[in-house]
Amino acid sequence: MPRDRDEPVRLTKIYTRGGDAGETSLGDGSRVSKLDARIAAYGTVDELNSAVGLVLAAPCPDAMRAVLGRIQNELFDLGADLSVPLELDARLRVTQQQVDALEHDCDRFNAELPALKSFVLPGGGEPAARLHVARAICRRAEREAFTASALHAVNPFVRTYLNRLSDLLFILARAANAADGHEEPLWRPGSSA
Repeated sequence: MPRDRDEPVRLTKIYTRGGDAGETSLGDGSRVSKLDARIAAYGTVDELNSAVGLVLAAPCPDAMRAVLGRIQNELFDLGADLSVPLELDARLRVTQQQVDALEHDCDRFNAELPALKSFVLPGGGEPAARLHVARAICRRAEREAFTASALHAVNPFVRTYLNRLSDLLFILARAANAADGHEEPLWRPGSSA
C-alpha cells in the first residue's frame, strides 16, 4: 500500500547487505555505483545535516534553532531530490519557495549585524564555530551537486538552495557570535609574517 506524501518512511531492517558489492539504490529503485556523483552529493548533504544537528545539540538562540530545525528537514528533502532521477515526475523536489525562505532568513539575521570590514575567520564562540563547520560542508555539498549535475539531470534548485544555505550559515555564525558577545575573529593578511 503506498504511503501518503507526508507520512514518515517505515524502516523495519537497517542493514540489507545490498551495498556490500559497491552498489546502492537510488530513490526509484535503480542500482548505481556508490561512486556515482549523485551518491557523493547526497552523502555530503547527509554530513551537512549531521553538522547542523551538532549545532542544535549545543545552546543557540531560539530564533536560529527554529530556522535550523526547518533546514534539517529540508536537507532530507534535498537528499531525496538528488536520489531520484529528475525525469521521474511527482517526486519530492526542492523549490524556489524554499530558496526564497533562505534568502528571507539571510536578510532577517544579517540586518542586525555590523558591516563586514574584513574576511571572518571560522571561530568565536562554540555555536559560531559549529556553524562555520556546517558552512564549509555545505560548500562541498554544493560543489558535489554541480559535479552530479554535469553528469546527470539534477534539479537546478538543489544547487541554488545549497548556495543560499552556505550564505545563511555564514550569517548565522556571525549572529551567534554577536548574541554571545564574542568578537568575530578577523583575517589579518600577513600578520604571521
